[in-house]
Amino acid sequence: MITPAATATPLTTGQAVARLAEFTVVDVRSPGEYTAGHLPGAHNVPLERLDEAAGALAAAAARGPLLLVCASGNRSAKGCARLAARNVAAATLDGGTNAWAAAGHPVERPAGARTPWPMDRQVRLAAGTLVAAGFAAGRFWRPAHWLSGAIGAGLVFSGATNTCGMAAVLARLPHNRPTGDVAPFEETLARLAA
Repeated sequence: MITPAATATPLTTGQAVARLAEFTVVDVRSPGEYTAGHLPGAHNVPLERLDEAAGALAAAAARGPLLLVCASGNRSAKGCARLAARNVAAATLDGGTNAWAAAGHPVERPAGARTPWPMDRQVRLAAGTLVAAGFAAGRFWRPAHWLSGAIGAGLVFSGATNTCGMAAVLARLPHNRPTGDVAPFEETLARLAA
């Protein structure tokens, strides 16, 4: 059973900036997104590796509050729910890094890091390109229209389940891998556990 203390608390950027020194900040975006800019002092633990980091996160939460952050707040809310299932309390930043930066708060970037497009923009470009290609190819080979239909069905599924398989695939592409001075995942876990 999950205790009330282990439920996610959404914080506004104003609330988060006022208490930032209290939190262990964990960015659950992909390493490429993380290097594009993150909250000061944030540790990168991608959402798909959150279960692997649960022990280190529980140790960090025992020392003080956790703040999970992503681009918009959706992935960090999912991360909070997964940690709550392990009875680890965490807050989430409402609006994520996008809201943080829009409010004029500083973001850090590792030295030498390049800035890939935000993942939602990459998904829109890839989906739009595949739909247009399916439509154009369908003029010459009718079964190619199925490509457009499959992408449309995938977008409906993504919206209904609040997941995105295309984003998971795009995050693995070379341009989304971290560049510059980024701590390896194992080092991040050691820092969180210490």
